[in-house]
Amino acid sequence: LQESESENKLDGETASDSESKSEFGASSPVPTSDDTPEVLNRALSNLSSRWKNWWVRGILTLAMITFFFIIIYLGPMVLMTIVMCVQIKCFHEIITIGYNVYHSYDLPWFRTLSWYFLLCVNYFFYGETVTDYFFTLVQREEPLRILSKYHRFISFALYLTGFCMFVLSLVKKHYRLQFYMFGWTHVTLLIVVTQSHLIIHNLFEGMIWFIVPISCVICNDIMAYMFGFFFGRTPLIKLSPKKTWEGFIGGFFSTVLFGLLLSYVMSGYRCFTCPVEFNNDTNSFTVDCEPSELFQLQEYNIPVVLQSVVGWKTVRMYPFQIHSIALSTFASLIGPFGGFFASGFKRAFKIKDFANTIPGHGGIMDRFDCQYLMATFVNVYIASFIRGPNPSKLIQQFLTLRPDQQLHIFNTLKAHLVDRGILGSLEDA
Repeated sequence: LQESESENKLDGETASDSESKSEFGASSPVPTSDDTPEVLNRALSNLSSRWKNWWVRGILTLAMITFFFIIIYLGPMVLMTIVMCVQIKCFHEIITIGYNVYHSYDLPWFRTLSWYFLLCVNYFFYGETVTDYFFTLVQREEPLRILSKYHRFISFALYLTGFCMFVLSLVKKHYRLQFYMFGWTHVTLLIVVTQSHLIIHNLFEGMIWFIVPISCVICNDIMAYMFGFFFGRTPLIKLSPKKTWEGFIGGFFSTVLFGLLLSYVMSGYRCFTCPVEFNNDTNSFTVDCEPSELFQLQEYNIPVVLQSVVGWKTVRMYPFQIHSIALSTFASLIGPFGGFFASGFKRAFKIKDFANTIPGHGGIMDRFDCQYLMATFVNVYIASFIRGPNPSKLIQQFLTLRPDQQLHIFNTLKAHLVDRGILGSLEDA
């Protein structure tokens, strides 16, 4: 009896869940099937299921990494488009689970309203991004200037329309379930859309802030799987029975080392380190600048304790490499909890994967569950320890003011600089 109860708890079913089933109807798991390409099935037919899964995951992982390099080569606009596509697909997978689990009720407007709210939230976030990074372009075009001026009011009006539509769609006897699905949609929006918006902001700070964190999560996922596959003996967490301490620790050290090496290589290229800015003359993105101190080689003293071990007294490295240690450490120690969270979610609804989009890997959300948590950390890290005032944005806003406003700011700034002794006296000027 104790074993039976523990199995039920492991699958995410408790007494309260049983009561919910009686109220909402019996939930059915989302069906999954083997979508492995026929070519791979034939080539790997003689292998055991364990090694077959290993080869399928390995081949598809290499394919995804190759695709990742291609979109990086194509530039920021393509990366933004891919982030948007991934966001939509992840939203679709989570919403589809909710629809399939409770498909016994024909909830009016549920799917339509879910996608409508996705549109509203994307309009708000991407409108804010366009206004922030394309300020001069927005001010140059009359329709865009009007949309920018009233952007938040329009966003609120759109959301309010959806809210009223939801209230009008409420059906007697299904109130609780409808509010449950309303909350499902909004939590999904919070997890998916907000994080994808932060990823794009990280991208505009410099492609290195986009590539290194994502690569660290990918590296940790691969190396934890490799160490766990070959050396794993000790279970790590009940939510993911296949995760082991050996994989967790091996993934940590591998990811920190990988982050240091990747950061060293990328810090020497301006196309990766410079912020992504919009050039008004060419109407295109530019990534050319004078590298900041973060991306200039500096000499650091090695602690006395380690000098006898490595045989060096000093080491030359980029300051960004020190930050990469923090990024890779988070990707290794905290990032996996995004995967554990997703595992708990899947166990709660008795499904193996979010979808069958990628053979051997599951859905897109199965591959990006840790990336979203990482995106938030990177954005907070940049805001707390890296980002300072951006003079170019201030100048762009300054140039859009009326002449009298510009003169007022000029005189105020001039008087301030004179008081600090940076400029000569007002009489000499």
